[in-house]
Amino acid sequence: MRDIYLSNTLSRNKELFVPINPGRMGIYVCGPTVYGDAHLGHARPGVTYDVLVKLFRHLGYKVRYVRNITDVGHLEHDADEGEDKIAKKARLDQLEPMEVVQNYTLRYHEAMRQLNVAPPSIEPRASGHIVEQIEAVKKILSTGYAYESNGSIYFDVRKYNEDHHYGILSGRNLDDTLEGTRALDGQSDKRAPFDFAIWKKAEPQHIMKWPSPWGEGFPGWHLECSVMGEKYLGHEFDIHGGGMDLMFPHHECEIAQNVASRGTQGVHYWVHNNMITINGQKMGKSLGNFITLPQLFAGEHDKLEQPYSPMTVRFFILQAHYRGTLDFSNEALQAAGKALKRVMAAAKDLYAMAGRKAPVYAYGEQLSAVAPDECIADNAEIKAIFNGVYEALCDDLNTPIALSHIFDAVRIINTVKDGKLKLSENDLAVLCQLFDDVVFGVLGLKDEDNEGGKAMETIDGLMQMVLQNRAEARAEAKVTKDWSKCDQIRDALKALGIQVKDGKDGVTWTLE
Repeated sequence: MRDIYLSNTLSRNKELFVPINPGRMGIYVCGPTVYGDAHLGHARPGVTYDVLVKLFRHLGYKVRYVRNITDVGHLEHDADEGEDKIAKKARLDQLEPMEVVQNYTLRYHEAMRQLNVAPPSIEPRASGHIVEQIEAVKKILSTGYAYESNGSIYFDVRKYNEDHHYGILSGRNLDDTLEGTRALDGQSDKRAPFDFAIWKKAEPQHIMKWPSPWGEGFPGWHLECSVMGEKYLGHEFDIHGGGMDLMFPHHECEIAQNVASRGTQGVHYWVHNNMITINGQKMGKSLGNFITLPQLFAGEHDKLEQPYSPMTVRFFILQAHYRGTLDFSNEALQAAGKALKRVMAAAKDLYAMAGRKAPVYAYGEQLSAVAPDECIADNAEIKAIFNGVYEALCDDLNTPIALSHIFDAVRIINTVKDGKLKLSENDLAVLCQLFDDVVFGVLGLKDEDNEGGKAMETIDGLMQMVLQNRAEARAEAKVTKDWSKCDQIRDALKALGIQVKDGKDGVTWTLE
């Protein structure tokens, strides 16, 4: 089993991953608050942790992947006061809150399916774990790290910080936290402005509320992940993932709750993906500068010059290291689309040379192949490419470096196609294995032009008839010098976005 290194936000170092239980890995990732369509910013953690989980499985680990749905308790501006985001959407749309939740959960799932992000092992909802959250509040109260105020329960950050370190994840100290805390209406219920709610009293007009020992209310936003992570992964588990914007206060509060309720920080490796930005500013619903995934796929937004396919978006995300910022632009997405086509065209040529078909992974299908410990290629450059891909992926999920090695493989495939290089059957098999397991497997890319099964077979058959007519027209035109029919076929194909190329091995066609 290959070693894998991850950047641990907690230690601020890149560390060798050592599982709690040999051969197993447990990961919890903060999922969406479902009051609107997922946007491009949501696609990044979706793709990042999908690749991480697929890599661990490919390395031979048995993985339990938990990604939650937040359907209660997330208040406006991520604060302790204000209206619940889902309840507000329900009020504005005159719906029941769970109608809003169901609608946008299904739409989120569809967007992830289009991006080929496999579903998690478990997808718990906050509203389905109210009893467990009430029990966690009781435990925290019993340790003295929380207090009741006007029917709400707040975590006593100052008292906790006397015994532990509030700020261990984010690097903040309490004075910095105090300076950065905004004064909000209702904070008079707190002993200090940086204290946070673990149970909130519900006002009479509040739609989403449950009975508790402290009266009707609802859980604080931070509490759900502490509770559900422990329920499905245990007191301690391997990896907690999420966006860098969640590091403080959400994940910082999780650690404090974990220590207070069960005596341990709970997580060994904290992994954070960076944000997608627009003109250098974080993309987010609260800022109103987001592009939803349905808009992106359809090209229906004033910032979009064209539609971008799900695989183009996935490739765009993989071209940057998950810990670096990624700035949206039409130029970057268009370049990603062209690069993706180059990889898919090379894959098609490779499998044709090897006399086999590309693998087709059903949505959510687990990879069965385990990563080999060594490459058996005859060609030294192919061996270097093969090993380089795995070294990059195992070195803190360095997908841009892995892709650069894939493009080296693309160059070799094109050289072979042009007749300037010959490869042994064994080398072709090694390249096929690399594309099988990594390009289509771990990286989760798909050839969108060849999707559709029987329909694509039918289209290809029709195209072969068109190309035959084109060949006959060209042969006739060489004699008669009348190229009008050829021009007519060319213009018709171009209007449909079909590009035809004449090569020494025959005629090929692609969809632009």
